[in-house]
This record gives sequence, structure tokens and C-alpha cells, in this order.
Amino acid sequence: MSEAAAEAARAERPAKSSAFHELEVHSVKHYTDTLFSFRVSRPETFRFRAGEFVMIGLEGEKKPILRAYSVASPTWDEELEFYSIKVPGGALTSRLKNIQPGDTVLMGKKPTGTLVTDALRPGRRLYLLSTGTGVAPFASLIREPDVYEYYDEVVLTHTCRTHAELAYSEELVERTKNDPLVGEEAAKQLVYFNSVTREEGARTGRVTDLIRSGALFEQIGGKPLDPEHDRVMICGSEAMLKELKEMCLERDFIEGSNAKPGDMVIEKAFVGEGV
Repeated sequence: MSEAAAEAARAERPAKSSAFHELEVHSVKHYTDTLFSFRVSRPETFRFRAGEFVMIGLEGEKKPILRAYSVASPTWDEELEFYSIKVPGGALTSRLKNIQPGDTVLMGKKPTGTLVTDALRPGRRLYLLSTGTGVAPFASLIREPDVYEYYDEVVLTHTCRTHAELAYSEELVERTKNDPLVGEEAAKQLVYFNSVTREEGARTGRVTDLIRSGALFEQIGGKPLDPEHDRVMICGSEAMLKELKEMCLERDFIEGSNAKPGDMVIEKAFVGEGV
């Protein structure tokens, strides 16, 4: 076979399918020296459930460097949004923080996760309890019309170290309550409660302490967690996940899953310290 014929034969072979989507970065917003969000193009074939996560990364010297990121945009958005920390020396985030519009990031093709309404039984009130970048999956959920049909009230809590670190969730809630699709429902049904742990403010303290003392419920005009009516989703630091899970179990909440819905679900797969 001649070289020309061999080249033609190679060209006719089907291309090896990639395990990742290569997505163009559309915009990047830095909130603090440790937090930023970015939006990328969305493949036409990509489908996910609000609250799920995917693998996001960049090409490495030998293989891609990947970490789990919750999709922060709603399922109906034409773009995909992600919210990230910047960890000094982190294998991925130390590079990812420098992306600019026009750059390319990698995304896995299979979304998954437990922070989905399918993993919960019907209820009246949905608590979305988060710390740090753990608010990302809830950024997707509170912009879903179905969530306001399933629950009479949706309570989003976000606890960070400083007020500056609350900027993402504050902007998120403001946009949601003015959104053409869910704004009317969110304005009536969405309750936002934030707190800080390293600064003085109107609401200071860890969310676990505010739940235990009852301060959270006093400030939002609600009652203590009750598995008969309340459903809980938790996403944050490992210590926060452990403590809130134990608190819910002590109150007879049953942990749910995609296979067996329950009263509460937790998610450990999000970008945390050491990334």
C-alpha cells in the first residue's frame, strides 16, 4: 500500500471518542482572592439533574487533572456554570483560577450525585444547608421550577468565614428572585439565611450551632427540623457534613439515595481543601 493510500485509510477510520467534552470558557468572575465562578459552553447532548456534579479539569503533562464540581446552573440554562475555590499549590485550582474567556476546560460526560429531588420523599419544606463552595449545587436547584412545585418553602443557608465570601450566594438569590422563569415563585417561597464565622455581623456562627440553639429557626420564623414535614440537603466541609448528618439522624431523619428516597441527603463530592 502506498503512503497516500495508507493516509487515506487512516482518515476513513472513525475517530476515537473522547472521554471528555472540550468546552470553551465564556466568562470568569472573581469574588475574592480565594473564590471565583466561570461559565462555559454547553454541549447540545449534555443532560443533568439539578444538584448533580461532573468532573471538571485541564490537560496535564501526562493525563488530565480532574476534580468533581457541582453544576451551578439550572438544567434549562444554555451555558454551564461552576463555582470554585483557589487553593495555593492545588494541582487543579492553582491553574484553573487563571482561565480566561476563550480558553478550554475539560468536562466528563456523565453527571451524577445524591443532591437531587429524586432522592427525597415528598415534604413541605426543603432545607438546603451549605458552607463555602458547597452552595454550588443549590444554585442549580433554587432556579428549577419543579422545586417550587414540590415544596411550599425552600430555605437556603450559606455559611462562610467572611462577608465577602457570601457575595456569590447573595447575588444568586437576588437574580433568582428576579428571574423571568422562577422569580415569582422564589420571591414567595425562597428563604435565604447566611452567616459568618470569623467576622461580626447580623448573623454570626456555624450553621450547626445556629440549628442546635434554634437561632436559625427563630430568625426565619420556622420550627425545628422535623422529618414529618422537612427534607434536608447538605453540602459543605467534611466536618460540617458529619455533624449535620448526625444531628439529622438524632432527629429520626432517614438518609435517602437515588435508589431509595429518604428525608435527607448529603454530598461529599465537591472541591474542598487540598484541591
